[in-house]
Amino acid sequence: MILPSPLAHGRLVRRYKRFFADVALDDGTAVTAHCPNTGTMAGVAEPGSEVWLSHSDNPKRKLAYTWELVRPTGAAALVGINPMAANRIVAEAFENGVARPEGYDTVRREVPYGTGSRVDFLLTGAGRPDCYVEVKNVHLMRTPGLAEFPDAVTARGTKHLGELATVKQAGHRALMIFLIQREDCDRFAVAADIDPAYGTALDVALAAGVEVLCLACRVELTDISVARTIEFAGSKRRQAP
Repeated sequence: MILPSPLAHGRLVRRYKRFFADVALDDGTAVTAHCPNTGTMAGVAEPGSEVWLSHSDNPKRKLAYTWELVRPTGAAALVGINPMAANRIVAEAFENGVARPEGYDTVRREVPYGTGSRVDFLLTGAGRPDCYVEVKNVHLMRTPGLAEFPDAVTARGTKHLGELATVKQAGHRALMIFLIQREDCDRFAVAADIDPAYGTALDVALAAGVEVLCLACRVELTDISVARTIEFAGSKRRQAP
């Protein structure tokens, strides 16, 4: 996925009210950027971190800048923080034949399913069961090398796991993709201590036959793309019942 060019560089002053980020640009200008990430952004929203913003000339926008990338304090790797980019990155990977399950030649997006939901992708192929694909954006890393999701309670994510389990039980194929917008991780785990309900829902989905695919990205100042598959390590730091 090609990022808008050029990106404005600066330092994060603060992120607040979920959708706002105050940034000091290199030229000394102070701007307030839209933060598209509604999670806690633990570890990637520390004041003083290097950040990169895209700029829009749309006069109808209240905030011209959007926060796209961060290099957390003390880290070498860039991290993509915009969850709206996740489906675009996966769609491009499918188009390029990367990570797309074998035998599926048609990819549809935002197809209605479940109870008032739209699946991120529906893959079809001759002689193959329909494959329902949900994508979750990942940026959390609390342990070096270990990416985790979620970084906050996600009732919507839990609902999606239940719907994937249902379509699998109906005879279709169901795939949960965790897209890690950083390349300094070699393992992925569900942060069940942050959201125990999500951890339980994933256990149920796995038992029903839902597949999990963890994809780490190459993140550059110009583009973000799927780089490799990494290990799924299950649920970590599960709270005792």
